[in-house]
Amino acid sequence: MSGLGLAGVDVGGGGIRARIETDDGPAYGENTSPAPRTGGRVDLERLAAEITTVIENATRAGEQRDAGRMTGGRADMTRGPERLAGMAIGVTGMPGLVREPEPLWHALRERFELGALAVAGDTVTTHVGALGFRPGVVVAAGTGVITLGTDLAGVWNQSDGWGHLLGDHGSGAWIGMNGLQAALRAHDGRGGGSPALLDRLTARFGHPLDLVALVYESASPAHHLASFAPSVADAAHEGDAVARAIWDEAGRQLAQAAVAAATGIEPVISWGGRLFDAGDLLMEPFLATVRALLPEARPTPPLGTSVDGALALARAAARGELRSRHPYLYVFTADRSADRSGTPSPRTH
Repeated sequence: MSGLGLAGVDVGGGGIRARIETDDGPAYGENTSPAPRTGGRVDLERLAAEITTVIENATRAGEQRDAGRMTGGRADMTRGPERLAGMAIGVTGMPGLVREPEPLWHALRERFELGALAVAGDTVTTHVGALGFRPGVVVAAGTGVITLGTDLAGVWNQSDGWGHLLGDHGSGAWIGMNGLQAALRAHDGRGGGSPALLDRLTARFGHPLDLVALVYESASPAHHLASFAPSVADAAHEGDAVARAIWDEAGRQLAQAAVAAATGIEPVISWGGRLFDAGDLLMEPFLATVRALLPEARPTPPLGTSVDGALALARAAARGELRSRHPYLYVFTADRSADRSGTPSPRTH
């Protein structure tokens, strides 16, 4: 790798995605393991190791492709990127499950000779990816969900983001959980169940008792719950009324969070995260509810993804243009371990 590069990293419940830009061109990498946790909190030491592996594998694969084209496929590259001017990481569960991200700086600085590191909640990287650095509201929905209304300066309105046990209403885990509950009601012969979802439960997990063991013994039950959301979508598309009602309610829940986060800020509302890949199944009830609750809202399709937002933050950090906004955004640089200025007073719901 020639010159100094940039890396944007998205850490979500469904895995890690990274985009690296160097003089030699872009590289992309990912894994599908949920963010590592110890005692309920994100394990920053293990996370740093996984991020390093994703970036190294991505850049190594890019270098092998480039060298293979030049040498007729005889490349044998073994090293990843050496130096990064800036990196930004959007982390699920932050704030909340990550109280002090400085260990990431110490773990990654030496390996990549980092000039600057920005560590933010994935809601911040999703916000920047969707709206650039413009004020507004962005719903970040994947395995979990968190909504942020901010101008990236003095206004920080968080709505939901409380995890699958206390909140995350309308998220992939919420949809999967409601779908599984409807399937189990059908298995028991109770009212309100869905035979179509029961068929999908057994096809995916086996007997319901196997599902119980998987979920309750898992270190990441939300990951398994969310894995059933595509099955709920399939059933809805095939006309199952229970499945369709779950997606309708998910859209309404996400819209309520968006409107709650719009207090005191320009009512530009956007969205991001893999859950919105469901398209009209989610977007129709989401937009209809937004317009009903906040007629002046201006729904705005996202410019890019959370990875794009992370890369934009990495670029700004490398240029010295980014300030910490605790607890949502931390900036670390080579000349000072952390920028402690500019801490906002977040308003959460």
